[in-house]
Amino acid sequence: MRTLWRIIAGVFKGIWRLLNFVREFILNLFLILIILVGVGIYLQFQSKPVEVTKGALLVDLSGVVVDKPSVNNKFRQLGRELLGSTSNRLQENSLFDVVETIRKAKDDKNINGMVLSLVDFTGTDQTSLQYIGKALREFRDSGKTIYAVDDNYNQTQYYLASFANKIYLSPQGNVDLHGFATNNLYYKSLLDKLKVTTHIFRVGTFKSAVEPMIRDDMSPAAREADSRWIGGLWQNYLNAVSANRQITPEQLFPGAAGVLAGLQATDGDTAQYALKNKLVDELASRATIEKELVKTFGWDKQKNDFNSVSIYDYQPAPEPDNQDPQIAVIFANGAIMDGTEQQGNVGGDTTAAQIRQARLDPEIKAIVFRVNSPGGSVTASEVIRSELAAAREAGKPVVVSMGGMAASGGYWVSTPANYIIASPSTLTGSIGIFGVINTFENTLESIGVHTDGVATSPLADLAVTKSLPPEFSQMMQLNIENGYKNFISLVAQSRNKTPQQIDQIAQGHVWLGSDAKNNGLVDQLGDFDDAVKKAAELAKVKTWQLNWFIEDPSFTDMLFSQMSVSVQALLPQAMQAWIPAPLTEVAKAMKQQPGLFGELNDPQNRYALCLSCGDVK
Repeated sequence: MRTLWRIIAGVFKGIWRLLNFVREFILNLFLILIILVGVGIYLQFQSKPVEVTKGALLVDLSGVVVDKPSVNNKFRQLGRELLGSTSNRLQENSLFDVVETIRKAKDDKNINGMVLSLVDFTGTDQTSLQYIGKALREFRDSGKTIYAVDDNYNQTQYYLASFANKIYLSPQGNVDLHGFATNNLYYKSLLDKLKVTTHIFRVGTFKSAVEPMIRDDMSPAAREADSRWIGGLWQNYLNAVSANRQITPEQLFPGAAGVLAGLQATDGDTAQYALKNKLVDELASRATIEKELVKTFGWDKQKNDFNSVSIYDYQPAPEPDNQDPQIAVIFANGAIMDGTEQQGNVGGDTTAAQIRQARLDPEIKAIVFRVNSPGGSVTASEVIRSELAAAREAGKPVVVSMGGMAASGGYWVSTPANYIIASPSTLTGSIGIFGVINTFENTLESIGVHTDGVATSPLADLAVTKSLPPEFSQMMQLNIENGYKNFISLVAQSRNKTPQQIDQIAQGHVWLGSDAKNNGLVDQLGDFDDAVKKAAELAKVKTWQLNWFIEDPSFTDMLFSQMSVSVQALLPQAMQAWIPAPLTEVAKAMKQQPGLFGELNDPQNRYALCLSCGDVK
């Protein structure tokens, strides 16, 4: 018997020792990661600008380009050095940093050309592509040559590549042009099976943000509206790229049947199809391309490559400080939420505080409010709007620069502006409001759980475990309708129209910037540069400097941000191997629908949100 117990005890001791070993091993790995990240950040503090002697600017963008990165990360090279390219596709780049770098390189005598290498560039909105393209065109028009180099180009990569003087493609490569599409998940059947009761309160025929909870497919009204603006976006894409390539839009993309016929003519050779239709200039291997680049830019013995400097390493001489009047640049980037700013979202209180700071600063003469948001909380949107109105009343001109989207709450916060500038591809409008409350009384009842109690009035008897009292539902609908009236009144006042005129173009309808201009919702089609010039004009200043309201991260923020990227880069591939592919795609789709699975926290459950604006592929 003792022998048996010894065997059992030995087994448990062995298991315990193994668990201790695994625990210590994981903790040690975690500690090593912290040390590596910390050392990398320290080295970045100590690093000196990389000097270039007659070479190319290598635009090797990695990840996505956004107006305002979640963390103002000045240490982007760190993740690449520690983790390799795996982490690059998770990186966020500042649109304005990218454009500024290209413009400085244009005037740098040590930069005599550019190489676009976009293999790790995963995308951005079309408005941002147009702004980067503007900087590329300026670079090319200065007399400096741009080369685009890649084995394959997706639509986003190819848009930027089209600005190059010469586009190279691998003999086995492909230019993937297929058009745009939007896809949302619909949950009505799921909610029915879970016996969840969804209470919807909305105003606006085209306000489709609530449809996923009340339908299993897209409504005809939403289909008609989305077809209009997504078709416009695709036409803008074709017009810009075909003009760059000096071919017709029909030659660039002859439709699905035309592409199929072209591929049949080349026996399915996608590279030959791209060359034949003038999508690219030359088919060449990497070795051949390298020889051409070496001839143009020379050889770097230390790197064993052509002379170049990465856009992440390029640091031209800083401009001298000046005492010019300031123009504040304040961002509303992401879904609008109540409270302080969270990563990837707009905090109503945080943004209002920044506007107030700009209003009270005598050195700041005007405000450029950069909006790239699908909207969100009505309460938070009003907090921001009222603070912008106060700045305007204080005599400081406010110019709104719309990014890829400034819809619903994104348009609400734009209404106090002296002037609104949008890109032709901006998604804006979506003037409408909705409210959503889910209750679970039927779900609980199905498993034998019931709720009961007493209340002094039906309005006090509110709980997610009970059906909503009819009186509260009526009050909620009245509140939503009142919010919609306030919305169109604000728009009507700011656009010098009647509420009836605004109602005709509102109802939740999404408009492209070009259509919004025709409907009087924006004042001018243009970009961020135009907004800055207009702000200076309204403030009556001849020279100025931009004051970017972006908080520098603390060392701790940078450390944990980099660790978060590291974990995302290292773990998911191993973990996702155990997850069925359909579930992975569902999770991805759910995450991409702005607001529905975020922190919807309006105290009155009222939202001005455009669901479809953020999911164009």
